Amino acid sequence: MSTSLDPHGPPLVGPRLMRQTWSDLTFLHWAVEPERVAPLLPRGVRPDVHDGATYVGLIPFAMRRAGFGRGPAIPFVGDFLETNVRLYSVDDEGRHGVVFRSLESDRLAVSLGARLAFATPYTWARMSMRHDGDVWDYATRRRWPSPRGAGGRIVVRKGAPLAEPDDLSVFLTARFGLHTRHLGRTWWVPNTHVPWGLNAGELLHLEDDLVAAAGLPGVVDEPPVSVLVADPVHTTFGLPTLLGGA
Repeated sequence: MSTSLDPHGPPLVGPRLMRQTWSDLTFLHWAVEPERVAPLLPRGVRPDVHDGATYVGLIPFAMRRAGFGRGPAIPFVGDFLETNVRLYSVDDEGRHGVVFRSLESDRLAVSLGARLAFATPYTWARMSMRHDGDVWDYATRRRWPSPRGAGGRIVVRKGAPLAEPDDLSVFLTARFGLHTRHLGRTWWVPNTHVPWGLNAGELLHLEDDLVAAAGLPGVVDEPPVSVLVADPVHTTFGLPTLLGGA
């Protein structure tokens, strides 16, 4: 079974919680069996599936000009590097989202604040990103919490733009919200942005133990099935809502 998603996403209604720009972003993805990730998802959601498989994403990027509501970007703290490990989820209302297993950040204040306010599994890491022509070089090593030293290095070459992204590329990237567990309940946090500008990517080098640390050992032993390099997008998040019955 395949899931067709709209790359434009639904309109965001209600108050705006925060906004940010995602830039210098690479998507690496591996196909896995849905039953393997199901125990790692919050109550009330299930693995989202495309052609019988679900996916594990390893995604390094730069967060820029993050801020709350319609206010100005937060100085210093609003700009940081991030690498996340994410899974793909769908709930009974048909909302297709992501579930974060970990989010590395090089800002301690971001990691602590996100954990306290939203229970998102941010960690504090030593990180770098270098850009040389069409090659991006990302590196990260976790400082806190354990396992300390988890991280790795990703080197990717950006290729030609995808004029017509295939169904899998849309499935992996057209995600306009996240499912998360907080205060004993499952929440849906919506976001919106223009459709991704996607480019082909070539993986030149990969060292990683973040995926294994997130509960999925052995996944990155095989080459990723999808490598994409994205153009920057500006995104806005809405207020969280409780998932019914979860």
